[in-house]
Amino acid sequence: MLVLGLESSCDETGVALFDTEGGLLAHRIHSQIAMHTEYGGVVPELASRDHIRRVLPLTEECLSEAGKQLADVDAIAYTAGPGLAGALLVGASVANALGFALQKPVIEVHHLEGHLLSPLLSEPKPEFPFVALLVSGGHTQLMAVRGIGQYELLGETVDDAAGEAFDKSAKLLGLGYPGGPALSKLADSGDPTRFKLPRPMLNSGDLDFSFSGLKTAVLKLVNEQSPIDDTTRADICAAFQEAIVDVITKKCLAALKQTGMQRLVIAGGVGANRQLRAGLDEAARRRKLKVYYPPLALCTDNGAMIAYAGAMRLQYARDSYGYGAKPRWDLASLPAV
Repeated sequence: MLVLGLESSCDETGVALFDTEGGLLAHRIHSQIAMHTEYGGVVPELASRDHIRRVLPLTEECLSEAGKQLADVDAIAYTAGPGLAGALLVGASVANALGFALQKPVIEVHHLEGHLLSPLLSEPKPEFPFVALLVSGGHTQLMAVRGIGQYELLGETVDDAAGEAFDKSAKLLGLGYPGGPALSKLADSGDPTRFKLPRPMLNSGDLDFSFSGLKTAVLKLVNEQSPIDDTTRADICAAFQEAIVDVITKKCLAALKQTGMQRLVIAGGVGANRQLRAGLDEAARRRKLKVYYPPLALCTDNGAMIAYAGAMRLQYARDSYGYGAKPRWDLASLPAV
């Protein structure tokens, strides 16, 4: 079965073709970073309009690369939520219009399930059960995953997500938008021991996260060190990143111990962070655990994860067409496959 996947939940337009027998055949991503940089953040209306411009040309590119025609597609999967309402509606309308025109079924995909399952597109891929860390600009969650649709929330952030804390702290340091990648790059040249930053909820006894206080600590440092030279900026970045990695690593190990599982899966944009990967890999090596990541190209929002998740949920494909979106959608509410 050939599944076309469409992702348009925020500021990346993703399209992919996944074959249940041949695997991932093609995928394309268009990032809107350059457009939103002028405004210092995502402008929802502009994001929606850009998805409209990009989605069909990207679809044509994927079909061409895979040597397929639209008529070869057996089902169309699209991100139905969560995300920006207007952006989601673009994917929903295109998917349903294609489904109606081709008389092919459509599949609603949960954005976070797409991320959660994306490491299954890599080799070697993890076997169930595993603990999953969903870590991105909008989410920081630990889930016990026993199968597709069998998700138990173990812990989540009570305020800012890790990626959000990266971006906000970067803005405080004058690094522009999007700040997370710039902060991580600058941290490589910094001294993480020069400044001591807090590790929020490190010893809370549960699996929840909090990063708002860490961001406030960065603001305090910025005010104390003003004006900031390049060396000081790099040292603050290094201290901030190390604090995030320490908290996430300890919480992941605690989740594995609590569940008795031996496999950890990392998904989401922050999962591409080099120091986070190094910290988790080293911790796993010491404890003889296994850590799995999606390919770097599939850490951010992408159509490949949507096409794959759709292929796993073909039994829920529908032949009725509409234009609904779910800006808020509980991952635990999904049915098991």
